Order: sequence, then C-alpha cells, then structure tokens
Amino acid sequence: MEFKDYYEILGVKPDASEAEIKSAYRKLARKYHPDKNKEAGAEEKFKAVNEANEVLKDAEKRRSYDQLRAGGYRQGEQFRPPPGWQGQHGFGGGDDSDFSDFFESLFGRGGAAGGGHRGQPRPRRGQDVQASVQIDLQTAFDGGHTRLAMHDPAGGERVLEVKIPAGIQPGQVIRLSGQGQPGMAGGPNGDLLLEVGIRDDARFRLDGRNVVHVLPITPWEAALGAAVPVPTLAGTVDLRIPAGSQSGRKLRLKGRGMPGSHPGDQLVELSIRTPPADTEEQRAAYDALQAAFGDFNPR
Repeated sequence: MEFKDYYEILGVKPDASEAEIKSAYRKLARKYHPDKNKEAGAEEKFKAVNEANEVLKDAEKRRSYDQLRAGGYRQGEQFRPPPGWQGQHGFGGGDDSDFSDFFESLFGRGGAAGGGHRGQPRPRRGQDVQASVQIDLQTAFDGGHTRLAMHDPAGGERVLEVKIPAGIQPGQVIRLSGQGQPGMAGGPNGDLLLEVGIRDDARFRLDGRNVVHVLPITPWEAALGAAVPVPTLAGTVDLRIPAGSQSGRKLRLKGRGMPGSHPGDQLVELSIRTPPADTEEQRAAYDALQAAFGDFNPR
C-alpha cells in the first residue's frame, strides 16, 4: 500500500488554513469532476481530491494524520500502519467505498463523514530520538547552555537550547522530555536523548573526573624548587614545585578537577624545558654547569 500525501494532492502547504484547504479542494473538484472532465484519469484524481479533503477538513483526522506524516513518509512510498492504529483494514476498498486502502487502514470504513468514531486510532507515545551534542571542556566544568539544531522528519529545522549540568562526563546522556517523535492520535511525544561528547582542549585532558595539565618548568625551578602559576578550569592558582623535581612527576591539586558529589583533582605533570644556548655567554654557562656536575650521568 502506498502512502498518500494529502497536502501534496490538494497542492497546499502543511500549515495551510481551513480556508486555503477549502478553496484548493473546490478548485480541484471542479477541475476533475467526471461530469465535466472526460480525460483519462480525471475520475481517479477527483476521488483522490475528495479523500484528501475528507481528512484535512476534519480537525481530529488532520491532527492524527499530521502526527503520522511527521514520521517522514512521502507520497507514493510503501506504507504500513504503525502499531496502535486500529482502523478496519479493508484493503482493496470494495465496490461500496470511494476511499483508498490507505484511508481505510488509518480511519476504517467508518472513518468517512457521518461514520462516527469507528476505526479511530489509539493514542500512542512517540518514539524516542537519539542524537549527540559536542561541548567544550570549560562548559562541561561550569555547566551552562548550548544550542543544537535538529532536523525534523518533515525536512524542517528546529533549534533547541540544551542545559548542561556542571561536571558532566563524556558519554552521559541528557534527556529532553517531549522533543522526540510526535505521538500518535493525541499520545505524548517521545523524548530526545543526547549523548554528550567533550571536545579536545589545548590545556587539559580528562582522566575520569580528574583533569590533567602538563606544566613546563625550567631546570632551575625543578632543581631548586619554586612557586609557579598554574591554570585550572576554575582560574589560576600558585603551585609549589618541590626542589629536585624531575620531568613526569605529578603534583595533585585536590578538588580542582570536575565538580560533582565526589569532585576530581587536577594532576599537574611536570615537564622540564631546557633553554637554548644561542650566545657565547649562554654556552659558557652550560660549560660551567657541566663542570660543576661532571660526575652526573642521567643514563
């Protein structure tokens, strides 16, 4: 069975008013009426126009049809009613019906005007939708909001503002209630499930709830000890470098990692950087250092 796009059949937009639908129907009904139009296919077009009008002129039928159409179906595509639709499935129509199999599968033979509520679909919750959202590390630390553009099945676009809780971790899921697929026959919408990804940061990397920062230091800071400023996600703090430190040593800033019921720490990894010897004076200084530590062999 083929899906029928009743808006396309009447040549109106999905947000068309009742007056626009009525006007389009009257124009097409006159054009294809069998008493006036003897061209091949005119009677079938007339029936299609009548069927489209039967659905779109009725607020309840139109609302149910719109919820179904939001699933991304297109004119002429193969279609099977989703679970929960309880029309009288008179496939083939029969001689006593001017409505298509598609119409009868949704609304039943009693779904035409004057037919009462037989065949009305049962309310059904819409499906949840899964997607992902990428945020920077600072937003993950502070919390805040980010905007996300979502494409809906009908081809439009909507922009959502997503609240980011402070301390969120990569892979966690944010649930946006009611932002999933539309419900059927007045049922509630599904939810949007957003899996969080955190973009790489030039200064920090995550290790669980801990934050790691590589801190460049000079040889004399490592050898003699020093107090140096260190960036954290909450601002710069002073860190005491113990005398005799080596590259790769990790110092811990307690509670300076990702926030939460059990906050992480910031691990500061030391990296000794050697200055270049570009002048005679600088080379002489290295010669003096070599002479002073002539017995030292790091290998």
